[in-house]
Amino acid sequence: MTPDAPERAPAEEPTPPRPDSGSAAPAPDPRLAAREARRAALDLVRHLWVLIAAAARGVVRLGRRASARSGALMARGRARLRPDAASTARPPAPAVRPSARAAGFRRGGRIPVLRLAGAAILLPVLALAVYLLAALLTLPPLGGAVVETGQRAITVESDDGRVFATRGSFRGQKLTQADLPPHLAQAIVAIEDRRFYSHWGIDLRGLARAAWRNFAGGGVREGGSTITQQYARLTSLNQEKSLWRKVQEAFLALRVEATMSKDEILLGYLDTAYFGAGAYGADAAARRYFGKPAKALNLPESAMLAGLVRAPSQLAPTRNLGGAKERADVVLQTMVETGAITPAAADAARKQSVTLKSPPEAPPGTNYFLDMIAGDVKRLAGKDGDITVRSTLNLDLQSLAEGIVGRRLDKDGARRKVGQAAMVVLSKEGAILAMVGGRDYEDSQFNRAVQAKRQPGSLFKLLVYLTAYEQGFTPESIVVDRPVKIGDWEPENDDGRYRGSVPLRTAFALSINTVAAELGQEVGIPAVIATARKLGIQSDLPNVPSLVLGSGGVSLLEMTRAYGSVLAGRTPLDAFAIHAIRGGTPQPLYVHADPAGGTSLAQEPRTMMLDSLQAVVESGTGRAARVPGQIIGGKTGTSQDFRDAWFIGMTPDLVVGVWIGNDDDSAMNRMFGGEMPAGIFHDFVQRASEKLTKGKPRPAAERAEAARAVATPAGAAAAGEVRGVPEVIDTGTLTLRGRPVRLLGVEGERGHLARQLASYLRRREVVCTGVSDSATARCRIEGDDLAALILAAGGARASEDAPADLLGAEEQARAERVGLWGR
Repeated sequence: MTPDAPERAPAEEPTPPRPDSGSAAPAPDPRLAAREARRAALDLVRHLWVLIAAAARGVVRLGRRASARSGALMARGRARLRPDAASTARPPAPAVRPSARAAGFRRGGRIPVLRLAGAAILLPVLALAVYLLAALLTLPPLGGAVVETGQRAITVESDDGRVFATRGSFRGQKLTQADLPPHLAQAIVAIEDRRFYSHWGIDLRGLARAAWRNFAGGGVREGGSTITQQYARLTSLNQEKSLWRKVQEAFLALRVEATMSKDEILLGYLDTAYFGAGAYGADAAARRYFGKPAKALNLPESAMLAGLVRAPSQLAPTRNLGGAKERADVVLQTMVETGAITPAAADAARKQSVTLKSPPEAPPGTNYFLDMIAGDVKRLAGKDGDITVRSTLNLDLQSLAEGIVGRRLDKDGARRKVGQAAMVVLSKEGAILAMVGGRDYEDSQFNRAVQAKRQPGSLFKLLVYLTAYEQGFTPESIVVDRPVKIGDWEPENDDGRYRGSVPLRTAFALSINTVAAELGQEVGIPAVIATARKLGIQSDLPNVPSLVLGSGGVSLLEMTRAYGSVLAGRTPLDAFAIHAIRGGTPQPLYVHADPAGGTSLAQEPRTMMLDSLQAVVESGTGRAARVPGQIIGGKTGTSQDFRDAWFIGMTPDLVVGVWIGNDDDSAMNRMFGGEMPAGIFHDFVQRASEKLTKGKPRPAAERAEAARAVATPAGAAAAGEVRGVPEVIDTGTLTLRGRPVRLLGVEGERGHLARQLASYLRRREVVCTGVSDSATARCRIEGDDLAALILAAGGARASEDAPADLLGAEEQARAERVGLWGR
């Protein structure tokens, strides 16, 4: 913080580790460092001697003034006590020369007092001198700080090119005097050190003022370090907060001022300061936040960057855009006070919008996906240089998946004793379009879609039946549902019934365990394991009869990939998450291509397997996954004692895998795969087609909108329409002209969320249509749907009957963790 800053700035924020420059620096020459240290010592001893001499002269002057003042006071006292010659008969005392009295007073009192005062002042000065000398003798050479290696900067794009995440440290280019925008230099000097061009590295006036403000405020509120001191700390010292470091920082600042010009110091500071969001240096920050080099920054952008250096982690625009703008206003006001800009220029800059070219911090749910691809990025693109990754993630499907999983767990999780869920969405080609690794990434970073190995139950029967179809069985082959004993193992059906003779298609649709056990013995467990390997399952699979009922642990991604192989007709299906990786050269570092290896599934067994999967949804255990108008196939799975419940289903274009359970492997409340997992699949697939066709023209919707426009003449009020300034009962219920209005698709919240809505709606007109005593209404404010605004801000939950657009607004709020979804 500049010593003359007009505000109380927060305490000095520790600067995160600086990234490596990208090339190995030569080892410092010890002799050169020693010579530099000797020169620094001589310079600093001269400065120290000047300070001590000035202090001694001040002590002498102070002693003389105190002596003269005390003598005058004693003389006045004796004059008051001397009796009047006219009122006494006592003969006058013998005259004593004033000089003798003064000499006696000095001998009797003043000299010991002065000695004690001088010792009391000089001893701390000597102790301080010894302390300063020790700090001087251990002073590190300039630029001698060990630069810690930082992670390379990685920018991640979605499948359509939208940037949604960044990781690592951005380095940018070193600035030259020609590249430095004048406004950026003026803004930094104004807010950090307005006396930068007049002091000699240390601003004693600023230090005194900072000390007073910290004392008056009861804590550290202002740092008082100059730009030169900050540059010395960044390049030569560690970041510990101690008096020793501050003293050495001051000595190094003197040395920096003696060896570098002011412009060189300012450029060096701008190249090394941390600006938040992994950006080190002004050029890196300009590219990170605004998508441009530092030399292209305008005044409001320069003011925003200058405001970040005091608290970069708190004020990074990607995290706190409002706070960054408020701080930029302070910088602009400081620039006006220092004469760098005019008040008119500051007002114009405040009116000019600042648009970020990078997204806010990655939505928490996408971090499961980002963690998964980190190893692939390092393997495919090496370790050096900043890169951009075009991923396979579809942000619309990802938001939809997170919202549906969260909504189902909120509704039924506690009642059914379900604590966690995971979900994977693959395209027919194997691209990972969405991934939910758990209920909340901030609570647990364990990716249950990839890292967890759980028993799949009847989900594994796909591999048994596909093996049988490849060995000559057909869906019409008749098998017998009866009690079975294989060694010591006696499998039973979930419902305890035996149906006798049934076709294989029916046995698969109803997930009959006894038939699967006998079929496994017929085709052989090793053949089933071979089929699993062919479809891409790599987990250890026990060669035991119970494997046919899913006794081996597998991951959700593995099983979804195996089902995707059947849909695509390729073995194994290559499940991938990266389309391409670009570096600093025009030639891409990596481009995904279909693997040359792999084989095709035999067409007839594949067709029979797809038919059996459809039977599960049409008439079997997966009926809850049916979506009207769509071709759906899938399979349910429930492990022993209801510890895991699964559903993997497919459309002609997508494969969706869902798992629910508990991290501690505890049992759920009789949860089958055909219940919540199949319901999650249904909700997702029902709306996924809308997301996949987003942006395409929909003539039917356009015609309907035109029909409504014709049906309601301009200026006429629609039936049931009410206008007015509302009162808020809760975030889903208003009072409008004395009539209660319930918003369609919104489950209202009270408390501070309702108060925030009331503040937002104060003195603003709302137009509601469809208002009646029993129905819910749609309301608009200034052309925007009020329910959508409330749900997108996290002000309420969407109800079960909410339209798709309102469910999408809630999913957006969930993904961004705003309002009631925030932490």
